[in-house]
Amino acid sequence: MRTLFLLLLLTTGFAALAGFVSSGEPQPDPCSATPGACPCAQQPDWGFFAHRRINRLAVLTLPPEMMVFFKPHIDWISDHAADPDMRRYSTTFEAPRHYIDLDNYGQAPFADLPRTFPEALLQFADIWAVGPGGDTSLVFGGERAEPYEADGAWKRYFTRFVAPRFTDPERLLDVDSLRAFLRSTGAEAPAFQSAFFRESLSAHGILPWHLQKMQRDLTNAFRYRDSKRILRLCADMGHYIGDAHVPLHTTSNYNGQQTGQEGIHGFWESRIPELFADEQYDYFVGKPEYQEQTTEYFWSMVLASNQQVDSVLSIERALRLVFPQDRQMCPDMRNGTVVIAPCRDFAARYQESMNGMVERRMREAIHAVANVWYTAWVDAGQPDLSGLDQPATNEEERKEEEALKKIFGQGRILGRPEEH
Repeated sequence: MRTLFLLLLLTTGFAALAGFVSSGEPQPDPCSATPGACPCAQQPDWGFFAHRRINRLAVLTLPPEMMVFFKPHIDWISDHAADPDMRRYSTTFEAPRHYIDLDNYGQAPFADLPRTFPEALLQFADIWAVGPGGDTSLVFGGERAEPYEADGAWKRYFTRFVAPRFTDPERLLDVDSLRAFLRSTGAEAPAFQSAFFRESLSAHGILPWHLQKMQRDLTNAFRYRDSKRILRLCADMGHYIGDAHVPLHTTSNYNGQQTGQEGIHGFWESRIPELFADEQYDYFVGKPEYQEQTTEYFWSMVLASNQQVDSVLSIERALRLVFPQDRQMCPDMRNGTVVIAPCRDFAARYQESMNGMVERRMREAIHAVANVWYTAWVDAGQPDLSGLDQPATNEEERKEEEALKKIFGQGRILGRPEEH
């Protein structure tokens, strides 16, 4: 076996996919030196396989009133489940939507962490203004107590003017609106020339907050019976909810890089389901359930995932100490290329040691995706979906899809990478 490893490594020209060879020692990552040079640079969260499977099976749980529209488009919703991962190769604002580093905010249950996005911005964003002479002054922010209690006026301002500008690269604010707001509160409002904000949320992820916005958008899409927007939002939302059920998407130690376990991210969420989901997993999740408090529901997903981070890491670390080293990493074929990945027996033992955690989280993700789709439809008044038009992809959209695939194929991810 060791001879086979050496021959394969020499002929393929790169080291182990997960950062290990059979000795268990970390090796230099060729993907970091040459982006796109090896298959690990293009392995997405949960793997394309699992994301597509989650969306497809969520469709099959919907009631007949929704199935009449969703079933004809089940392939589209499944095929586009991985689009958010592909967008991580084209914009820096995509990556933070996939995770939240809860350990950056103290200890569980993170009671002081704001649950809505405007409140989070009030806690972790500052507003600055530039005067006529070019001097910059702090209008809002600085040192704040945790949690910060802002008055209703500032909450309304952040909701209306700051949150919608979150993805503006310059983070610019409308200076006239800011001055008008300050005057309405009785505050001094000099002749500012421009205004902007700076925030620290992006550095640690915004997953549960982003899901809240998507839920509102999906409800409106159902309300206006916008078939194309319904499909797009459902496909994307399925992806983010899948990510919310991955423990390593809720910690700054997302790839075991802080504990010498580089590669565990892809091991847990890609390698295991790709090996065992088809032949072993039970996908029965029952009918979708209406969620009265979607904000709390989204937070329950990431909090439940975070509770399992220690198990994900400690079980893998303990297993490496007792499992034969020359049976931990094996050659495998991916897209016609030989890669080094966790061996099937090693992956099976890891899955067994976790008592089926990956299967449970995947099954819970399927149910959650169906739940939020169903909840948005109910909140929109349960519109008749049987008469919706069948949206066709126009030429401009086809070009955009091809451009996205081309950028993804180059393997240069923007924002924080998830090592797979």
